[in-house]
Amino acid sequence: MDNILEIAKRVLKIEADAVSALTEKLDSSFEKAIELIYKSRGRVIVTGMGKSGLVGKKIAATLASTGTPAFFLHPAEASHGDLGMVTSDDVIIAISNSGETEELVGLIPFLKRFNVNFISMTGNTASTLSKAADITLDISVKEEACPMGLVPTASTTAALTMGDAMAVEKKKKKGLREEDFAFFLITDGDLRRGIEKWGKAFFDMKAGDVMSKNPKSIAEDELAAKALSVMEHHSITALLVPDQEGRAKGIIHLHDILRKGIV
Repeated sequence: MDNILEIAKRVLKIEADAVSALTEKLDSSFEKAIELIYKSRGRVIVTGMGKSGLVGKKIAATLASTGTPAFFLHPAEASHGDLGMVTSDDVIIAISNSGETEELVGLIPFLKRFNVNFISMTGNTASTLSKAADITLDISVKEEACPMGLVPTASTTAALTMGDAMAVEKKKKKGLREEDFAFFLITDGDLRRGIEKWGKAFFDMKAGDVMSKNPKSIAEDELAAKALSVMEHHSITALLVPDQEGRAKGIIHLHDILRKGIV
């Protein structure tokens, strides 16, 4: 039993030390990464293979829940057509401890060709991925918690923690409040109940209090691609479609475009 506890304590200490060491690695690159995401007119797309990919899914989810449009893109699927999800307005966060992951390195020509800004999170700042990135965040660790040094443990914990730091800082920069956070929670639970307590006034709002006072519109004979462009430009997800007399004939939502497979 003592041996089991000693191994567990060793794992926890190594991973804790890895996270603590990140504070010494934070520099202007982190600030530039936050600024790049903040100024972006598109989404944050997180990508990574294997354990890094699983961490990437969590980072994307945390960004999305704190008000930054984000999703995870599997790098292998990307090379089979899913790159169609990426636009030049987006920011890519590519996670790879080695910085040489074949599937990620294979995305570089596409990102450069279409001028897509991308941030690398890697444990090897001299790697191919790091050199190609606009910004690199150093998530290197002294050692993995695995005795053989093979299983991603401390390195994935470091990547996850760096992602949390980015999401929290982006949330602060955006000025997201507790009541704003409730927008992204639908199901009941302790988190939502806590927010309801903090921001009861938010839940008492009427539709007219939050609706757009200057809605944008598009003619029904315009291309759907133009509707998407207008939505992206104004950071909105729906457009009115008026008739010839200017009366609202319908509405086109971003979800309608996605369902049709246009993007």
